[in-house]
Amino acid sequence: MSNLESKMSTAVLHFEKELNSLRTSRANPSMLDNIFVDAYGSKTPLNQLGNISVQDASTLTIQIWDSSLIKSIESAITESNLGINPQTDGQLIRLPIPKLSEERRKEIIKIASEFAENSKVTIRNIRRDFIEISKNEKKNSNLSEDELKRQINDIQKITDNNVDKIDKILEIKKEDILKV
Repeated sequence: MSNLESKMSTAVLHFEKELNSLRTSRANPSMLDNIFVDAYGSKTPLNQLGNISVQDASTLTIQIWDSSLIKSIESAITESNLGINPQTDGQLIRLPIPKLSEERRKEIIKIASEFAENSKVTIRNIRRDFIEISKNEKKNSNLSEDELKRQINDIQKITDNNVDKIDKILEIKKEDILKV
């Protein structure tokens, strides 16, 4: 059961990480987690090329360590679907975060809902796998019928708890996105 709980909580943590990469109306360094830059002959995460910090509620700054990468970093940010136009000042790149339109907020909520549904599917797949393991144990005479039913009930309870967690996290994120 502890293995089941750890696998499901990993799925919930992955969902939270995906949500953090979505843009809200506030500047957040994790918005840039999914941006990769062509640097040194490979795709490198942006956060490994400079210090990312929050200047104020609507501005992120990136202090670049290697000034030869500024152009490729700017183009990677521009090509991302964040809708942010970088402003360069020497080795400092400012990213003013524009206010979200109502239409864009609804799009982001749809994306967040897709992330939630994918995480729920993952959790249900984990449940299915563990129920199969339990049924195989019963076939091998390692479990009685009552123990099998008890295990399946426990697996379902853990599944329901994790699906509820995802729903609660999604609701909080929706409120955050809709907040002007």
